[in-house]
Amino acid sequence: MDRIQREISINATVQRVWELITQAEHIQVWFAFDGAQVDLRPGGTLVHTWKEHGSFRGVIERIDPPTVFSYRYSSVPDEEPRPGYQTLVTFNLAAEGDGTRLTVVESGFDELAMDTEQRRMHIQGTADGWSGGLSALQEHAATGSSRDDVPTTN
Repeated sequence: MDRIQREISINATVQRVWELITQAEHIQVWFAFDGAQVDLRPGGTLVHTWKEHGSFRGVIERIDPPTVFSYRYSSVPDEEPRPGYQTLVTFNLAAEGDGTRLTVVESGFDELAMDTEQRRMHIQGTADGWSGGLSALQEHAATGSSRDDVPTTN
């Protein structure tokens, strides 16, 4: 399995969901609970931090507001993404009635420098992380909190 794909409906506008997936103060609420940084530009960096896992770095590949956001993501904590140690994460947003259809694809697992069992465990952990994170994203979108209501970390 070279890719994980998740699709969810979010009860928020495409622009609002764009903010929730690209702004560090929101990412910290629904995904990277111990800190997030985003330099939102092609070639910019991002960092997601979890105390129990470390900090995972990414390099932004594509930004097409408010519909496409992608980045190369390190599979190893505290290291830059590089061939053999990175995946590609892509968010696609589309209006769906009054809400948004969000599709997240993480690909490139077959290219990781891991043995079969390590790769299987990494894919399972990543899939579990996306499932929990996207559920939390739906909840965060539903709260209606504004940027001023969310704690910031840079």
